[in-house]
Amino acid sequence: MDIGGTLREARMRARIDITEVERATKIRARYLRAIENEEWDALPGPVYVKSFLRTYSDYLGLDSRLLVDEFKRRYEHPSDHEPRSVSTLHRERERMARGPLVPPWLLVAVVLAGILVALWVVGGGLGSGKKPTTPAATRPQIVPRHHHRARHRAAPPAAPKAVTLQIVPTGRVYVCLVDGSGKKLIPGQIFDAGQSVPVETASKLLLTLGNNSVQLKVDGKPMNVPASPTAIGFAFTPATARPLASAQLPTCA
Repeated sequence: MDIGGTLREARMRARIDITEVERATKIRARYLRAIENEEWDALPGPVYVKSFLRTYSDYLGLDSRLLVDEFKRRYEHPSDHEPRSVSTLHRERERMARGPLVPPWLLVAVVLAGILVALWVVGGGLGSGKKPTTPAATRPQIVPRHHHRARHRAAPPAAPKAVTLQIVPTGRVYVCLVDGSGKKLIPGQIFDAGQSVPVETASKLLLTLGNNSVQLKVDGKPMNVPASPTAIGFAFTPATARPLASAQLPTCA
């Protein structure tokens, strides 16, 4: 299937100009032309390609899932998670067959030696002939007032274990949000200005934004989002909020 040709032919059949598509989808005309020409290197990245494909296809009334799946099949590769080699598994089996590094008899000898030492200490104390002395009566101690105050002083508050993120769109913006385990909390959606976005809380949050048309609040405190020609990303924890490089951006496609 020719992805770009399919989109171009559908647009021309409908007699729709590229500028009209740009106004309706909020996708720049140069990106639309790059998609129709399959010039993928001219686009910001795979996550944007799939989002743009889905939006453009839906606008033209095409099967967006079919085109996105075709893009994944042709241009994306599975991650390189290789199983352990046969030699590694063989070494593990040999190590298990050899048994523990410390022989059992050595552990028994150490325990017996400890028992003998304890008996010797107890026997020496009982046979020394010394009578236990009774301590003389002592006056009751007077505890200073500041000791009482220190004893009842409130403990410092515990450090927070989670961070809460609120996103308020001020324009059309793409949002992808995952937690520290990679679970998709906002699975790559495009929101319009004023549209409600779920408030999420986790020990760690990773965010990708298509642009800076948002207002962010981290634990109720506003955070500035700088403008950028490419995707914008942040990592949030209860103690920090740091920007992410393009290679570290979470993807939700």
